[in-house]
Amino acid sequence: MAEAPVVLYEERDSLGIITLNRPEKMNTLTDTVIQGIADSIDRATASPDVSSVIIRGAGPTFTAGYDLNPQAGDRGRGAFQPRFGAKQVDARPGAWDPVRDYAFMGNNMRRFMKLWECPKPVIAELHGYALGGGTDLLLCADLIFMAEDAILGYPPSRVYGTPTTMMWVYRVGLEHAKEFLLSGDQIDATTAYRIGLVSKVFPKARLSAETEAYAKRYANIPANQLALNKMLINQAFENMGLRTTQMLGTFFDGVTRHTEEALRWRESFSEVGFRETIRRRDGPFEDYGERPRG
Repeated sequence: MAEAPVVLYEERDSLGIITLNRPEKMNTLTDTVIQGIADSIDRATASPDVSSVIIRGAGPTFTAGYDLNPQAGDRGRGAFQPRFGAKQVDARPGAWDPVRDYAFMGNNMRRFMKLWECPKPVIAELHGYALGGGTDLLLCADLIFMAEDAILGYPPSRVYGTPTTMMWVYRVGLEHAKEFLLSGDQIDATTAYRIGLVSKVFPKARLSAETEAYAKRYANIPANQLALNKMLINQAFENMGLRTTQMLGTFFDGVTRHTEEALRWRESFSEVGFRETIRRRDGPFEDYGERPRG
């Protein structure tokens, strides 16, 4: 029996609906998932029947970020092949190729940015969690509709990462970007709405229906009008240096994953287990999975 696709795409009532479909893995992002999202955006862009796009997650959450333990065939990275001049050499243990890392993460970033570049409005439907690299995807959407009990944030700010699409400062401004990226603090729906990070907040049971009802309205607006208005808004942020910020964010992400602290943090997965490693990271902040119950 064939496995279900990790990304689903359907067209219905003027909508192109993209669904991340790894609920058993909290819709964590692998190369196959990211490519599936990119391909789905391309399909929606090309379809004359689609006026707007919705991206959502199957199961209990939107996405918990990158899969830190993907299958060997889904890492999206080739073998390390360093060269000294024209001669290929063997890599010493722990060697890091910053150019290859930048090319790999840059490819992810460019595929996320297809949401930004799509000429049709893209609405992200956030329930459960959007964490870490999942926010690199989420914040490329034009609008974000959020369940009232959902959580988002960039906990890799504490160790092991920087945002690659780096939409934070452009969406929420300097003060709030520093507030949440320097700390990695979680953001609940009330806070997200207050700081302008999301457009609307709904009870979880109504989120999908409300998102679809809103998105269908775009069918009443000419496609050219939608595309040109989106381009006009986006170019203002492009002129502010968005692409340069993304280049630095993507490069710095590789650096932060190869510091001594980051290497020791990753090694603790095998020493104390993944869950305990995450607990030690987030416990002092009492957020995400370490929120006090009740």
